[in-house]
Amino acid sequence: MKTHDFWYALPPELIAQTPLERRDASRLCVLDRQTGGIQHRHFYDIVDYLNPGDCLVMNDSRVLPARLLGHRTTGGASEVLLLRDLGDKKWECLCKPGRKMQPGCEIIFGNGELTAVVTQVQDDGNRVVQFRYDGIFLEVLERLGKMPLPPYIKAELADQERYQTVYSRETGSAAAPTAGLHFTPELLEKIRDKGVSEAFVTLHVGLGTFRPVKAEEVTEHHMHSELCMMSSETAEILNQTRQRGGRIICVGTTSCRTLESLVHADGSFSAGSKWTDIFIYPGYEFKAMDGLITNFHLPESTLVMLVSAFAGQEHVLNAYSEAVKERYRFFSFGDAMFIA
Repeated sequence: MKTHDFWYALPPELIAQTPLERRDASRLCVLDRQTGGIQHRHFYDIVDYLNPGDCLVMNDSRVLPARLLGHRTTGGASEVLLLRDLGDKKWECLCKPGRKMQPGCEIIFGNGELTAVVTQVQDDGNRVVQFRYDGIFLEVLERLGKMPLPPYIKAELADQERYQTVYSRETGSAAAPTAGLHFTPELLEKIRDKGVSEAFVTLHVGLGTFRPVKAEEVTEHHMHSELCMMSSETAEILNQTRQRGGRIICVGTTSCRTLESLVHADGSFSAGSKWTDIFIYPGYEFKAMDGLITNFHLPESTLVMLVSAFAGQEHVLNAYSEAVKERYRFFSFGDAMFIA
């Protein structure tokens, strides 16, 4: 199976640069994974496709304002992107300009309430950075940090909350679980009123989400690891959904990867957490998920492969081709799909 098998042509102007004024006004491509049939709706119509007894599974991870712009004490602008908390005020980071950010380099952010020094250059080029500050780091980040938007988004974000889901609560992601950006509190209330339950998992999204697949053969690609967690409350809701014959519908590929990483062989769930590097591509047998709400993903990406594993490569690429013809908006701030 070749990586190029998951390529499709996308005009650059269809890459959404800003969110719509109304979250749930995005378009919705409804794909029947058995027949390949397609319907064109709006996201607020999602309630029509959910049944009493179903369960929506949402990733409640919240994005860190992890992009810090500062200047080196020796002169020159610098950018530091937080990737992973190593403890003791140390973080693994992406730093620009890389050639200038060598061990011993000091950076000042804002008015000096946050400073940092590069302590190590890792084999992959990432840096270990030691921060210095008073108080609570998250509060400092809220004041000084910017959202780490994907590289294909060139516009500045006017309202940083638009890169958070309305149900985000567990801070730790380097990127948003974007399928959830379409929900509003009012739409979630309508869904609950229909008899659909909701359950939350947490997967802190890493920047590996944006890394291209460079291997020619799909099976030679290695996934990055991400921390995922499920509470006993969520496990109980999922087990009850299974017992009553309801569908488990994941909001986003991160929720899907969490469930497929933590589900037991018999299809049941219990509380747990793990670092997962699960790689889902055609041929994978799903044990947890019955339906998927997702955005449109980059050509040749692991996310297109996951969706193709669920709905069939031919059905998915046909739906993407149809979406291009219909001038859908693509990627993080773009339109949505519902696959069942």
